[in-house]
Amino acid sequence: GERGVPLTGSRAAGRDVDVDAGAADVARPFDANAPTMTVRDALNSAMAEEMERDEKVFVMGEEVGDYQGAYKITKGLIQRFGASRVRDTPITEAGFTGLACGAAFMGLKPIVEFMTFNFSMQAIDHIVNTAAKTLYMSSGTISCPIVFRGPNGAAAGVGAQHSQCFAAWYMSIPGLKVVAPYDSEDARGLLKAAIRDPDPVVFLENELLYGESFPVSKEALSVDYVAPIGKALVMRPGKDVTLVSFSKMVGFCVEAAEELAKEGIDAEVINLRSLRPLDRDAIAASARKTNRVVVVEEGWPQAGVGAEISAMVNEDAFDHLDAPVERITGVDIPMPYAANLEKLALPQVSDIVRVAKRVCYRE
Repeated sequence: GERGVPLTGSRAAGRDVDVDAGAADVARPFDANAPTMTVRDALNSAMAEEMERDEKVFVMGEEVGDYQGAYKITKGLIQRFGASRVRDTPITEAGFTGLACGAAFMGLKPIVEFMTFNFSMQAIDHIVNTAAKTLYMSSGTISCPIVFRGPNGAAAGVGAQHSQCFAAWYMSIPGLKVVAPYDSEDARGLLKAAIRDPDPVVFLENELLYGESFPVSKEALSVDYVAPIGKALVMRPGKDVTLVSFSKMVGFCVEAAEELAKEGIDAEVINLRSLRPLDRDAIAASARKTNRVVVVEEGWPQAGVGAEISAMVNEDAFDHLDAPVERITGVDIPMPYAANLEKLALPQVSDIVRVAKRVCYRE
């Protein structure tokens, strides 16, 4: 895989912007007979195939073995590969994450499952100070090929301590790669790419997407299929406004675009897929085309993903904007437990429609 996370095309970094930088690829259309796969099965099959391909790959985490995974993502793996490669751990994230880093330094390829990324805070010293920085601090002599994966962000009724989005935290760390899949092709292709990558990859899933089924291409079902880390995907081309998002919010943006089309607004939807490296060329190209950008995320607003993208668009495409970049985020409070309040605390399709109309001066 590609080493490092270089800054590209940033005026802030002292580089000129290539105004002709290419746009992201457009998602392929599926016919009515296309096979479907749940995100859960996409993740499971990706791990199984990579463990079959490379005996150095192993899985560890709480309940990943005998219980088949808290969300059944690792179902069947212990029966297929044995307890030496599917290791149940105690409830000690700091301990087993440190162990995994040591294994990666010695040439193994661990997949560390967090039952939720909220629990990764117990292990964040090893993720940031051990996994992310050792390649640099060893002058490029010690690699850490490791994947940290699990559900990130809000689920349903799990309260403030189990609902936080850590995308902005981890995407700010040099030395990490951070990906956030939306559909089954994303999940399958990006996880296979992450496992093969020589650097530590934070793989942010969404619990509410695990059971959703999406069409998949024959190409994506191949054991050799990988999706490129660092490349966004246009889910729906458009010319009036760009909706930028990742993970579960991509689906909300697609729904919003369909609603906007009924009112004569042609919205382009970008699925970021990768948060570090971030495909700033694709974002800038879309901004130059539509002249309006709305960023949607479930995380908090201050120092969030939307804040970074807003600054990026300002640096790379300011002269092309016909309206200020808008952010739609989670409300700036700990997540409420009550279902009605939880819904109010997260972006909804109606919010995206309303803000998109505002930047198009169609209120």
